[in-house]
Amino acid sequence: MSTPADASPAPAAAEPPAPAPAAAGPVDDNPLVRERSHLAASRAALRAMREDVESLDIRDVTANWVNAEVLARQIDDRIKALADLSDTPLFFGRLDYLHSPGADRAEGADGERFYIGRRHVHDADGDPMVIDWRAPVSQPFYRASKKDPMDVGLRRRFGYTGGELTAYEDEHLSDPAEAAATSKLLQQEIERPRVGPMRDIVATIQPEQDEIVRSGLSGTVCVQGGPGTGKTAVGLHRVAYLLYAHRERLARTGTLVIGPNKSFLHYIEQVLPALGELTVQQATVDDLVARVEVRGTDDAAAAVVKGDARMAEVLRRAVYAHVTLPTEPVVVVRGSRRWRVPAYELEDIVRELLDRGIRYGAAREALPQRIAHAVLVQMERAGEAPDDRVQDAVARNTAVKAAVKAIWPPVDPAKLVLRLLTDADFLAAHAEGVLTEDERGTILWAKPVRSVKSARWSAADAVLIDEAADLVERTHSLGHVVLDEAQDLSPMQYRAVGRRCTTGSATVLGDLAQGTTPWATRTWEEALAHLGKSEGVIEELTAGFRVPTDVIAYASRLLPHIAPNLTPVASVRENPGFFEVRAGGGDADVVAACEELLRNEGSTGLIAADARVPALAGALTAAGLPYLAPGEETTAETRLTLVPASLAKGLEYDYVVLDEPQAVVDGEPDERTGLRRLYVSLTRAVSGLIITHTAPLPPQLA
Repeated sequence: MSTPADASPAPAAAEPPAPAPAAAGPVDDNPLVRERSHLAASRAALRAMREDVESLDIRDVTANWVNAEVLARQIDDRIKALADLSDTPLFFGRLDYLHSPGADRAEGADGERFYIGRRHVHDADGDPMVIDWRAPVSQPFYRASKKDPMDVGLRRRFGYTGGELTAYEDEHLSDPAEAAATSKLLQQEIERPRVGPMRDIVATIQPEQDEIVRSGLSGTVCVQGGPGTGKTAVGLHRVAYLLYAHRERLARTGTLVIGPNKSFLHYIEQVLPALGELTVQQATVDDLVARVEVRGTDDAAAAVVKGDARMAEVLRRAVYAHVTLPTEPVVVVRGSRRWRVPAYELEDIVRELLDRGIRYGAAREALPQRIAHAVLVQMERAGEAPDDRVQDAVARNTAVKAAVKAIWPPVDPAKLVLRLLTDADFLAAHAEGVLTEDERGTILWAKPVRSVKSARWSAADAVLIDEAADLVERTHSLGHVVLDEAQDLSPMQYRAVGRRCTTGSATVLGDLAQGTTPWATRTWEEALAHLGKSEGVIEELTAGFRVPTDVIAYASRLLPHIAPNLTPVASVRENPGFFEVRAGGGDADVVAACEELLRNEGSTGLIAADARVPALAGALTAAGLPYLAPGEETTAETRLTLVPASLAKGLEYDYVVLDEPQAVVDGEPDERTGLRRLYVSLTRAVSGLIITHTAPLPPQLA
């Protein structure tokens, strides 16, 4: 394997060495120049593809304005997907096959060469110049090895500086004489400083990650991954792969990425567009269940009970308790005839609908048609020949409508939940044998509430309303849902997400060691059961690519206290990173540490206990250091972000200053949760970490 640097790469297969200066030697003899030439030609071809789409004239090809609008929108999306991002390499690798893929090797077919990139690019004749990384022919770029070369003779990686191709590195997979070595370009790409939002990892996907990315659409996958293992990136790239492999199906059913908060979603929002995927929606769980305005909060005890899966049974009982078995017949008058459906027959109809277990609203809509059908049976027995129009007319009859209202009245989900939370007798009647008396008292509101609009709903209340709404009317299901930072969801929140993919699949991402809510997930098996995906496969990523060795080793001291059954992350980075613990003199030392780290390239995050943030904000302002809030995009002028520990999850910075670890622990309701919050805060650094403290460090870090 050759080593990329300012010096020349080692000889490539059937090619002479490439000198460092691009102009050293004729173009035909300089591999680097030839690769640059192919890059320029590929960019020109992509530009031509975009211009072809822009030049389309659809004025005479659509039947009406609706079709014209839809087609215009599709063309606009296609134009955006073909954008050439100047700072994003169009291709990052090359595969030289020993034989043509799919050819009979016995025939001695010549091998083919494919450039692997973020999207497909073809020339004017339709021949591929760049192959999409998701295509089957690209898979060996990620999985081929000396043990299993997958018919690849040469794998070439490219190095870029400022968007310019500056280096290449070859790996001769079919040459037993060449020893396997760590890719320097791969290491450089993994360790490259980051400024701004999260970027894609298509050039650095590892075999175990690729296996998850390319798993089928029909199956649900749960990925347990410690800090820096790339689980978020794997989830996003799986969406991109599924959209490539099942585009028509997912175009109909839709895809969704769910994150823990808006800051996190803003941080990841550019990954899929950079891969040419513009249609994936993003939301938080709170966004999904936003049927009422959330203005209140719950204490931990109430939130735990409201988030318990047992609340689903309480709500089911409360909804169906509105059904009253009939005691009076229904008499339908049509012309001079009176048709009577006796109470016992009505009861049979109602019980049959209840036994079927269909949604409350669907059963309510079916009930008048069932009553009308019973009337039609009587008409036929009397010698009449009624048709469907007669049945519809009977279903709309005043007597039938009145009976339906009395037997199966409409239910408003928000009003139902409000009654459960304010009426002790109503709650007790439907929580009997499900919730204890103390648990019922925990969730009852102390003051009466007049209306749904005046209620101070909490986030947990909104989830209960969403559950009740699904009991009344089925929630729309998407084709695929990615759920990130899932370890912090309550069982009822898992159910809310599961309702959005009942007929689809899911990718669940998280780390049990980073669960910081009172209802944090205990096992992924439980989580998948609440999600309605018990058949889901659980995968574990343990190789750390983002967090430096010294940092992850220090943070892993907490694992025996917060998640003793998890495998510690093993960093595979060659650069151990910068790590230092400083016992200092207060805010001035924190500011000094930030100034020190800002001298390096990349982003810097100052993470502190939420209660410490105002004081540190004042210290930074007094020192003339501009800073951002989490989720805001860093710039060349402002590369420092002040991060409350409660919002640090899922975010990454090149360098981190962690202020007062003990204060982070003390900011949580219990020590275990506090240590998990500290574990999250310790593992946000990509290149270096400075810990500053005046109070003693938590003993678990000793």
